[in-house]
Amino acid sequence: MSKTAVLYRMATDEHICPFGLRSKDLLKRKGFSVEDHKLTSRAETDKFKEKHGVETTPQAFIDDERIGGYDELREYFNKGEAGQTGTTYTPVIAIFSVAALMMLAYQWAVSGDLLSIRSLMLFISFSMIMLAVQKLKDLYTFTNSFITYDLLAMKWVRYGYIYPFMEAYAGIGMLAQLPALLVAPISLFIGTVGAVSVFKAVYIDKRELKCACVGGDSNVPLGFVSLSENLFMIGGGLIMLLI
Repeated sequence: MSKTAVLYRMATDEHICPFGLRSKDLLKRKGFSVEDHKLTSRAETDKFKEKHGVETTPQAFIDDERIGGYDELREYFNKGEAGQTGTTYTPVIAIFSVAALMMLAYQWAVSGDLLSIRSLMLFISFSMIMLAVQKLKDLYTFTNSFITYDLLAMKWVRYGYIYPFMEAYAGIGMLAQLPALLVAPISLFIGTVGAVSVFKAVYIDKRELKCACVGGDSNVPLGFVSLSENLFMIGGGLIMLLI
């Protein structure tokens, strides 16, 4: 006999509650047949909340017992907290992994030579461009984090706003194979300042900070991964000047 759960969730013409859909999906994945009751207006939603003495929807019921909303459902099924919590390297891993796959795809399509200096330069440029985009999406939030550890940005706050554009320019310049003297000095400059800043903050001052490398709202800890971004910039600049 299939298990049955009753779910009340908001689904109006103006708003479909994402947590209601997540609750429905979770219940189905746990083997429940779901009686899906849609609250199709604000008045109907308010009436439901008043009747059951709750402040939010969705609300799930199992065996006539109210379990609660999506978070309470996850707790009921021992699923842990939803979403990203605590420090994580996931954003940086995702960017570097996709950059590597883009490099492999491009090289496979163009030359079939997957392991070369050009492959390394493509990986560095793709990584720099993607990291720059993460910063550019919210410059204010990025700079709020960046100026707490970058040595130049501490003294000149406007550098924090310029930095992502310089990183994007250097990455695009490497990708386009512009003359080395137009690109390499920028990459070397921001990479060197960044590397020294991260090294000082993490390994000398022993400060525990969040890295602004993927934007100011991330939970990526400042450390080796952050240092790697700057070392890539330095390496890319040196390769451009030497080959």
